[in-house]
Amino acid sequence: MMRRFFLFLCFLCFFITEALPVIAEVPSPVTFEVSRLIISGADGRDHSFTVELALSAPQHARGLMFRASLARDTGMLFLWEDEAPRRMWMKNTMVPLDMIFFDKEGRIIHIEHTATPYTEETISSGGAAQGVLELAGGTSRRLGIVAGDWVVHPLLPPLAR
Repeated sequence: MMRRFFLFLCFLCFFITEALPVIAEVPSPVTFEVSRLIISGADGRDHSFTVELALSAPQHARGLMFRASLARDTGMLFLWEDEAPRRMWMKNTMVPLDMIFFDKEGRIIHIEHTATPYTEETISSGGAAQGVLELAGGTSRRLGIVAGDWVVHPLLPPLAR
């Protein structure tokens, strides 16, 4: 009887020291509203996406981390209240992403194509940006989206080319 109790205590100590740190790494839930967004190309073509909105600091911090996949016509739209140089990273992001940086008018200023999953290397906007649109890696090249195209969304000013 005493031996079983001792084994139970050993197991409990192991669980506390080994398993709890792993449990602590599970991300807390962050929710996102969903919206439609269009990228309007200089060539006259429009591309529509369903995006989750990252508007708050907790949403910015979570982004697309811990996602095993991203559907072809979906993404995440990050918006800030001010226009400034932006830096993103791929920590805990499992899928390659295209990061589309745009200014306060919605004009695309830089695209980081197929960012490498899990890297903590920063990815810069290359100038003052109001937001970032993250899409599945390769989407921008596949659809011909380039700097100078426009991100059109109700939270941005109306398209004024």
